[in-house]
Parts: sequence; structure tokens; C-alpha cells
Amino acid sequence: MTARTDRHGAGPLIKQWRTRRRRSQMDLALDVGVSTRHLSFVETGRAKPSPELLMALAHGLDVPLRERNAWLLAAGYAPRYAETPLDAAAMDRVRATLQRLLDGHDPYPGVVIDRCWNVLVANRAAALFLDGVAPAALVEPLNVFRLCLHPDGLAARTRNAEQWCAYLLGELHRAALVTGDAGLAGLADEVAGYPNLDGLADWRVQAAPREPALLVPWELDLDGRALSLFGTITTFGTPQDVTLAELAVELFYPADEPSEQLLRARAAPVSGPR
Repeated sequence: MTARTDRHGAGPLIKQWRTRRRRSQMDLALDVGVSTRHLSFVETGRAKPSPELLMALAHGLDVPLRERNAWLLAAGYAPRYAETPLDAAAMDRVRATLQRLLDGHDPYPGVVIDRCWNVLVANRAAALFLDGVAPAALVEPLNVFRLCLHPDGLAARTRNAEQWCAYLLGELHRAALVTGDAGLAGLADEVAGYPNLDGLADWRVQAAPREPALLVPWELDLDGRALSLFGTITTFGTPQDVTLAELAVELFYPADEPSEQLLRARAAPVSGPR
């Protein structure tokens, strides 16, 4: 692994993230306990920051671990955070925990996703999302946004497509902006070209509902019946590994009693003749 070739070192990266977080030099400098003058020198490359200052700035700007490594490399230091593959032996307990969490959630759907919302692990009930989906929406790696928004994907089976797709578009663009991740930015550009989303050009400014709901439900057509779901996102606490920091568990729950019955009926074993 080699450092980025930039004569200014980590300075431009720090400024980029400070601008993204809408923090002034004075505000950030006060937060981490350095002078505004010194922070300015660091950003312009006139002063080289210590690893400790880099990490303090990264913490103050809530910079992801992947990018913290990039800062260290750009400044000429070794990265601090490992990136352990999920299938590595060191991740055995993590994989077992994730699988136990997903299996215990059945008969409700659940998936494990990475930073770009690619599906890494899924429980049995999550297979219902793949019913009738065309291959164009199932390219590897299977991606939640592509699967839900593609015209040949679940968008065609979503009963409240205008509301749900507008919500997902907002989440995708927000994630790309907050993280600065090139993969998410590329995905947002791809999704912007889907013809079925042309009518959602004003998704950034959505009219408030007459009767505000507690959650935005996902109303999906399943076997000719309405399945209403809401989701939760769970992440690891105090991660010190890039892979762990970027993992999330998305669990779906029935939003009403008919949906609860539909999921349980679908999961019930079919008794054959004795």
C-alpha cells in the first residue's frame, strides 16, 4: 500500500471533509485544541500534522475509518485500521453473530450490507425480495438500491412506488454526500438514469402528508397481496476494523397485522399427505 502522491499531503483531504461537514477552520480548530493558523497551515501543506492531530481532526469531522487510513497514507504514515475480509478466520465470531441475528429474525426478512448497500448475507425470508425480479436488477454484487429502484426490480412490485422510491433516492444521495464514497456516487449516477424515476425529479422537496405517519412503509405486492414493511438499521459499536465499521444489518418488520400473517403463512412448512 502506497501513499497518495500529493505535494500537499493530507491537507486537501482535511479541507475537503471540513467543507463537506460545513465546519469553519475556527470551529474545527477550537474543537480539537489547535490554533486556526496551524490548521490553515496543515490544510495548505505548509505544516505537516502529526498522526495524533490527524486522528483528532478525523474524529471531529466524523470521518470513516477507510478515509482515516487515506489521510495517514497521504501524510506519509502507516494506516492504523485493518480491513479484514468477512470470510477470514478472524471474523468467525462476527459471521456467526450476524447469522444468528438474521436466523432469529425469521420469518421476517433481514440482510447484512456493506458501505455501498451491497448484500453480503441474507436470511431465508429475504428470498421473497427476489421473486419475479429480472436479471438486470440482480447483477453482482446484489445491491439494495439497484434492486429496489430498477424498473425491472422491486419498483414494479412496489404499491407506493412514488413515496418509497423518493425516500430511497434521498437516502442514496445523502449517503453519497455524507461519506464521500465514490461507489455510492457512481450508484447514484446510475440510478438517476432509470426511466421509471423520471417523475421523481423533485424528490428533494416532497409534500408533507395530510396525516403524518410514524414511519415510511414499504408496500410491496407479494403473491397478489399487500405486504407492508418497515426497517431498522443496526451497526457495530466501537469498530476498529474498516470492514466492521462499514457493515450494517437491515431488518424488516411487518407494519400491520395482515402483513404479519402473510409472512408467517409463507414461512410455514407445507404438510404433505401421510
